[in-house]
Amino acid sequence: MDKELKQLDNTFRKLPQYPTKVIQFGEGNFLRAFIDWQIQQMNKQGLFQGGVAVVQPIDRGMTKVLDEQDDLYTTLLEGKLNGQKVQDHEIIESINETIRPYEDYQSYLDLAKNDDIQFIFSNTTEAGIAFDENDNLTDQPQNSYPGKLTALLYERFKLGKKGFQIIPCELINHNGNTLKEIVLKYAQLWDLGQDFVDWINQENDFYATLVDRIVPGYPKERAADLEKEWNYHDRLIVKAEPFLIFVIEGDKKLEKLLPLKEAGLNVVVTDDMQPYRNRKVSLLNGPHTTMSPIARLAGIDTVGQVMKDPDFYKFINDEMYQEIIPTVALPEQELNDYAEGVKERFENPYVNHELSSIALNSISKFQARLLPTFKRYFAKEKKLPLRITLALASYLKIYAGKADFAPEDTPEVLAEFKELRQKDNYVQATLADEKLWGEDLTQFPGLIDLVKQDLQIIDQQGSRKAVQMINEKED
Repeated sequence: MDKELKQLDNTFRKLPQYPTKVIQFGEGNFLRAFIDWQIQQMNKQGLFQGGVAVVQPIDRGMTKVLDEQDDLYTTLLEGKLNGQKVQDHEIIESINETIRPYEDYQSYLDLAKNDDIQFIFSNTTEAGIAFDENDNLTDQPQNSYPGKLTALLYERFKLGKKGFQIIPCELINHNGNTLKEIVLKYAQLWDLGQDFVDWINQENDFYATLVDRIVPGYPKERAADLEKEWNYHDRLIVKAEPFLIFVIEGDKKLEKLLPLKEAGLNVVVTDDMQPYRNRKVSLLNGPHTTMSPIARLAGIDTVGQVMKDPDFYKFINDEMYQEIIPTVALPEQELNDYAEGVKERFENPYVNHELSSIALNSISKFQARLLPTFKRYFAKEKKLPLRITLALASYLKIYAGKADFAPEDTPEVLAEFKELRQKDNYVQATLADEKLWGEDLTQFPGLIDLVKQDLQIIDQQGSRKAVQMINEKED
């Protein structure tokens, strides 16, 4: 560490220390560059005047590092926005405190006492909004995010206080409705009573959302140079593209309670977010989830490198135009324009978006981001989408433990694959596993054979050869 540089701390704060109005489950790169950044923009204009209490939702995390910097960090925005080049950095002052339920559960429950808190945001990945039948109210804490949330809501209810505006940012469809359903399921499982159920329904609003901002995270290759340029140390620099859109489905009253739009941010509050979601998840997240396993197996590390590689560029471009766009029920020109914008964002020379970060919890991502397109394509074309199927085969190779890198996923998914890879019929058993995919994928004729064929090519000639062979085929 360069001793001449000062450590980022409270002496860098410029805004007042506002009262805590937000509970945020998750301290990762995305929420810090998306939600906390937007709260900062409102606070700078005096529109919100609120801070954030960050809850670390899993046992291991980054909250202690945040605390060492007095909960400050820097966002670095680089890229193009509305055709203009953007290079900007800003110290984010939105976070007031961090809470670690696995170390101090009572401090977590004490958040229920704070009358200033109105909002709950979360991003616990697609795997986070899930029901765990082993969770109990007496756990300190519960394993699942919805279990922890239910315990906090019950504490709030017992205190006779008002409810919350609950806004999950996990990238699953109907995330707000799903989260509410699981909370109510815990209320029943834990026998918390009809009064509590009524309070959940009447005093709390759950919103469905769509979030969109590419956040590569910590710029490790440039961090030392950036610190020298800024003249301070920051272990939590988070890099992001300038573009963002935040689509929220629910009561329009939120626009006044949370004046993001008034602050000039690209926020849409609507009664139907599905057109926005289908476009984004299909054409941005889908290609990400496709390229991640295939390109990593070929030794490629970043999205930018994928887009500079002639083989992989054609592969992803063809996936967009031949396998995805024909399945999305929106005007073709609108989809074409969006696809070109996505490619520009993928090619952003300032965003070093690592494929390994996209690969976290890949199985739930495949189910949420690619499987719907796979099914729509099969129903429409009466054949298998070759590129999405190659991605599926690549995941099966990686999760079988046959890659140069290990998969990063939930303990439950990793345990399931540990059992599956002992089977002689690994491919068939894995594709048929409803725990992984939500349904039996062997119902699609020819899928077992095509996945086996893809795996053979990858094993013998490499994933690049598999990409080249698909590129050469006429769709």
